[in-house]
Amino acid sequence: MRTTMRPAAVAAAAVCAAMLAGCGSAASSGSAGPSGSASPASGTAAAASFPVTIKAANGPVTVKSKPARIVSLSPTSTEDLYAVGAGNQVVAVDGDSNYPPGVPKTSLNGMTPNIEAIARYNPSLVVAWQNTGGVVPGLAKLGVPVLLEPAVSTLDGAYAQIEQIGQATGHAAQAQRLVASMKEQIAADVRKASGHHDLTYYWELGANPFFSVASSTFIGQIMRMFGLKDVADAADKASDAGYPEVSEEFIITSRPQLIFLADNQPSDGGQTPAVVARRPGWSVIPAVQDHEVIPLDDDVASRWGPRLPQLVAQIAQAIEQAP
Repeated sequence: MRTTMRPAAVAAAAVCAAMLAGCGSAASSGSAGPSGSASPASGTAAAASFPVTIKAANGPVTVKSKPARIVSLSPTSTEDLYAVGAGNQVVAVDGDSNYPPGVPKTSLNGMTPNIEAIARYNPSLVVAWQNTGGVVPGLAKLGVPVLLEPAVSTLDGAYAQIEQIGQATGHAAQAQRLVASMKEQIAADVRKASGHHDLTYYWELGANPFFSVASSTFIGQIMRMFGLKDVADAADKASDAGYPEVSEEFIITSRPQLIFLADNQPSDGGQTPAVVARRPGWSVIPAVQDHEVIPLDDDVASRWGPRLPQLVAQIAQAIEQAP
């Protein structure tokens, strides 16, 4: 799910706005299909043993037996579940989960979960990204374990969630292989673009008003691996939680060499390189002059799951092509 950011709510909803996706673009080739097979996995996994206890964001979570009926209330967790091989155990996902194609989408809402509606699916495990509406204790009263996997701030956090989901679903070995493959792919792309340090960039989360990400965020960490400099750092305040609102004048004056658009879906205003080039005053920005305005898949750019290597590869390609 992607929540539209507004100035009054940005501090409270920044992470949700920036990282929780569900924009509906979802056509990228990726990690797994609805069959539940994870492409990086190979070989035969050892039999999973239950009960298993996972140290999740909501504390120790014990799953007594391999869950046959999983409900996901997070688009990222949905992707994780299918990528580790648990797809055939998933019986329902929230309305914003749209990848891989064919997931059992429902009207369930991860931001405002309804315990009664979730319980109708008779779940043996629920994966959520936040404890709103008392979903964790509410489902606990029904004997349903809830794995809380919130937005992460580091790549290691993303890897840890994949491994936790693998452990909770009986696919620990597949999850470990997936993480190893992701690390390998990401490291290779960072090496390829390692000779282009010190480029400046502007990451656009939204326009009218304009919101960006600071280097303290999850996206900022990815960009720092390439040695890129975030122009939004100069505008970031403690109250912004790493997602500052910036003015057009600030962006133009900062003269970024790369611009990444994470708001190109119609629901986000449909920002494109052509739209950016037509903005008054933006023609002086090096990224516009050099055609280094890069439209991103909104879902891939705002989730922290198995398609992260795709995002890193697109960033690396843009860096390599920069003057």
